[in-house]
Amino acid sequence: MKLPIGRMTRMLWACLVFALLAASSGARAQAEAAPFKPEELEALVAPIALYPDSVLSQALMASTYPLEVVQAARWLKANPTLKGEAAVKAVANQSWDVSVKSLVAFPQVLEPMNDQLDWTKKLGDAVLAQQKDVLAAVQRLRAKAQDSGNLKTTEQQTVVVEQAETKIIRIEPTNPQVIYVPAYEPAVVYGGWGYPAYPPYYWPPYPAYYPGYAFGAGLAWGLGFAAAGAIFGNCNWGGGDINIDVNRATNIDRNFDRNKGQGGKWNHDSSHRQGVSYRDNATREKFGKNSAGAGQRNDFRGREGAGDRAGTSDRRAGGDRAGGAGDRPGASDRAGASDRGLSGDRGGSGDLGGRGGAGRDNAFNGVHQGGGAAQRNVDRGRGSMQSSGASRGSMGGGGGRGGGGRGGRR
Repeated sequence: MKLPIGRMTRMLWACLVFALLAASSGARAQAEAAPFKPEELEALVAPIALYPDSVLSQALMASTYPLEVVQAARWLKANPTLKGEAAVKAVANQSWDVSVKSLVAFPQVLEPMNDQLDWTKKLGDAVLAQQKDVLAAVQRLRAKAQDSGNLKTTEQQTVVVEQAETKIIRIEPTNPQVIYVPAYEPAVVYGGWGYPAYPPYYWPPYPAYYPGYAFGAGLAWGLGFAAAGAIFGNCNWGGGDINIDVNRATNIDRNFDRNKGQGGKWNHDSSHRQGVSYRDNATREKFGKNSAGAGQRNDFRGREGAGDRAGTSDRRAGGDRAGGAGDRPGASDRAGASDRGLSGDRGGSGDLGGRGGAGRDNAFNGVHQGGGAAQRNVDRGRGSMQSSGASRGSMGGGGGRGGGGRGGRR
């Protein structure tokens, strides 16, 4: 059945207006991304605030390169016999950022960052936009853990308290050659949680690295790793930024550009972002101009090994992890910035660590969606209108739907 030309025109205009509104809404949502609140930042850093300063700093850096985190986690699963510094040496020629390479020495850090990719990307967004506030949130949580009696010097770590203008708590390995990374339940070690609207992120420790961990316990130490050669970063608590040792970074990554670590200060390298969108306009203006585009994302989405669904949200009810959580043999490979957004909310049921669905965004929301997709819809609607003017007599009902009705789908 053919539709009247007038009705056809109205439908096309409606599609065009809808696409323009969607583009405007998407751009406005990105432009108006509000800064993270102090309590929101504490919820973000809660699972890692008690890491040794060096490991913490390198995890913060790596969180700004979420797709490379996924790649490194894949490599780790494919090379389970390589540990500590041996693993770091084995990835020397990989194209990843030095921070990501360093984390192959700490699988108990890298694997959760891969499995909890929503959290990783949001943490990276916070580091890029509010680095000083992120470090301040870590210090507040350390003070709470210390006041609760859960942060103290042990055979695995040394806790140093400095009283300057403000109290600073440093955490260092007791033995610099063997590094332990604790696991814990935030609601316990911090003496309760005072922000019901922002409960802390949490996932049970992986049994492969923390055997015998009891739910609700304090700090669990698990396995220590001989990984002194993987350390190149630290937290500059007084300056509110992240420092790096350029010489150590070069030992880890032979391709490391020393110019990017001038003055010992870490600088985000957008070339390792691989097209993942930045959260707000200020960050996008600062870093986005040189970030890799969709071509690299497409290369990344190449199916590397059936069965790996890296980057999905945590689906472990009790945290049991035999041979690597999140690994779903036989499933198609969905790692990377896929069209489905990687670790979407799924109505809150698949959210991280049992947190509610409020305020959640997809891990890579905006990589393929938002203003760009809406603009394509606009172009489709415009093309359809021009086509209708050239061949009004031949355009039937199916043609009208093809030009406008499906413009909103990809």
